[in-house]
Amino acid sequence: MQFGIDFDNTIVCYDEVFGCVAVELGLVPPEAATSKTAIRDHLRSLGQEDRWTELQGTIYGPRIMDARPFPGVIEFFAACRAAGRPVAIVSHRTRVPYLGERHDLHAAARDWLARHGFHDPAGIGLPVERVFFEETKEAKLARIAAVGCTHFVDDLPELLTHPLFPAHVRRILFDPHAATPLPADTARLSAWSQAAAVLGLEYGP
Repeated sequence: MQFGIDFDNTIVCYDEVFGCVAVELGLVPPEAATSKTAIRDHLRSLGQEDRWTELQGTIYGPRIMDARPFPGVIEFFAACRAAGRPVAIVSHRTRVPYLGERHDLHAAARDWLARHGFHDPAGIGLPVERVFFEETKEAKLARIAAVGCTHFVDDLPELLTHPLFPAHVRRILFDPHAATPLPADTARLSAWSQAAAVLGLEYGP
């Protein structure tokens, strides 16, 4: 087994950050900042799609340090190490935002991983070379195949159902709100505490 894991909205939880930053920047009133989707829909209803795009660039860049790991994801990575199961992070991220101030989004994500101990040899011990940030979906899909993943976890059903998704890789949809229709031949992971059962990983030494 070799697990592949997406990064944004799968390892990193932005739920609180989007609301805080959107209100802080005066983009939405507090009552409209209940979720990432609510903020997006509010800005789109005002014809401010560009502001939504800029907000994402800010949060995935300099404000990523305000985001937290999803509960249980660090324990999952640690359990994989203890069980001798290789893991790779494979993400689709542009190098810089589409709009707004230019930040190195890849460097920001790598700094976040380091800050949360993913590369700490005394903890998770994930090698730096097992983290891949690709600038297109097609490159991400090719990387999933090249890494040799047997299972891949992603929050986007359109990625898991993409025609180029490797046929031999087991698809797992990370869906903490259990609100997304489940595509065919796809398992659902609603919380990282369920990962052992969904992925067939035995926790422990």
